[in-house]
Amino acid sequence: MNITFRQLRLFLALAEQGSVSAAARAMHVTQPTASMQLREIQEAAGLPLYTLVGRRVQLTEAGEALAATARRMLDEWVDWEQQLAAWKGLASGRLRVAVVSTAKYFVPRLLGGFCAQYPDIDIRLEVLNRDGVVQRLREQRDDLAIMSMPPADLALDDAVFLPNPLVLIAPADHPLAQAPALTLDDLAGERFILRERGSGTRMAADAHFRAAGFRPQLRLELGSNEAIKEAVAGGLGLSVLSAHTLHGRAREHGVQVLPVAGFPIPGQWHVVHRQGRALSPVARVFRAHLLAQAARVAAEVAAGGG
Repeated sequence: MNITFRQLRLFLALAEQGSVSAAARAMHVTQPTASMQLREIQEAAGLPLYTLVGRRVQLTEAGEALAATARRMLDEWVDWEQQLAAWKGLASGRLRVAVVSTAKYFVPRLLGGFCAQYPDIDIRLEVLNRDGVVQRLREQRDDLAIMSMPPADLALDDAVFLPNPLVLIAPADHPLAQAPALTLDDLAGERFILRERGSGTRMAADAHFRAAGFRPQLRLELGSNEAIKEAVAGGLGLSVLSAHTLHGRAREHGVQVLPVAGFPIPGQWHVVHRQGRALSPVARVFRAHLLAQAARVAAEVAAGGG
């Protein structure tokens, strides 16, 4: 088959964007040009690679296999380009990092120092819920992933680099906010606003409550830390969130950490990638930077000065 690298990039954009028009925009070509090249790819393959369902594209089994092959080939090419740059002594290349939403409270600070040191590196940061990050891990779409609960069913190269304590928060004017010490029994009549099922924070909170024999009265499930903080500040209930979402402070924007026995729930941040996949030179440098700077971020959170 005579399929070019540019056509492979276009097909991969189609798989990731879900429509011909979006793939054309991503590749900076017109839609007629994209449609023509996609037809050429299908003709070369001799099998249908995708079907149209409304305005969305659905890949066939052959199309999924081609997308996976294209991704591996293009990743290998990018790795070679970065290795070539390293041999030439050039600090340039591309870095792709997927992070769960709670990590957005500290990852930009770590990226800032890295970008200042390596201004010519193109960084693509994907902020998703845990399910989204796990899916990208399965598809090997990123160099590295940062999360608090790595999936147990994937073989990963895993480095713990930062504590992730989970605290129990209430409205700052809640009667319990004045108590010097509390137990979960003191919260039996309270309503809770928790992260969505499947998030690392929710998984850790549920496991902690189960171990303590406590069943929280659930009022809301929300997929945003900021929305949860606003709901708690508005008096809708209590919640469990990472201390990073409060920038390490005991009180912030109308919410306050409660001194409940068993809290903070200890947790950790992990930087992971699939075993068997060699890191690019840029990814290796960033991973080393992450591990080196983590102690500073941890100290800021512990001191409440983040």
